[in-house]
Amino acid sequence: MERRMVATVRDCPARLVPDGTRITIPSGTFVTITQSLGGNYTVTVNGNMARIDGTDAEALGLQAEELVFEAVSGSSIQEEHVWQALKTIYDPEIPVNLVDLGLIYKVSIDQDAKLVTVDMTLTAPGCGMGPVLVSDVKYRVAKVPNVSEVAVELVFDPPWHRDMMSEEAQLETGMFF
Repeated sequence: MERRMVATVRDCPARLVPDGTRITIPSGTFVTITQSLGGNYTVTVNGNMARIDGTDAEALGLQAEELVFEAVSGSSIQEEHVWQALKTIYDPEIPVNLVDLGLIYKVSIDQDAKLVTVDMTLTAPGCGMGPVLVSDVKYRVAKVPNVSEVAVELVFDPPWHRDMMSEEAQLETGMFF
């Protein structure tokens, strides 16, 4: 997508880049869309860079990404729904989702507390987009039916390396050897 300016058509939740602080962009605010990868949008607003989740794209006058989950009976959290949500989160610089990049190490579900804990890593411990990725995981996994709380644990053992990527992701990024 080329850079373009749009006005928000409703109040829009966003997260500042790179620290992930939640903000609300008021309706009628002009923003410049600078990037759209994986259904998420990076915009500049009032001199700041922010990330808008694709599920809120209609606030930009665009088609919203819908997370659709198979119907469940009862109030339990389905692990496959959590993985489905995680596969919709893309690295902001690479058009590959976090699961296929090998960044998600483990998902744990506490059915009583309605809590999902995700153990994940980053491609490098000093990754500047780490807080935004953590925020993306919390935001998307919270949309899974019956989830009340999401915790993300950043772990760096074992350290990430390209062999953790799926073959498809290695081909997509040109890292297949």
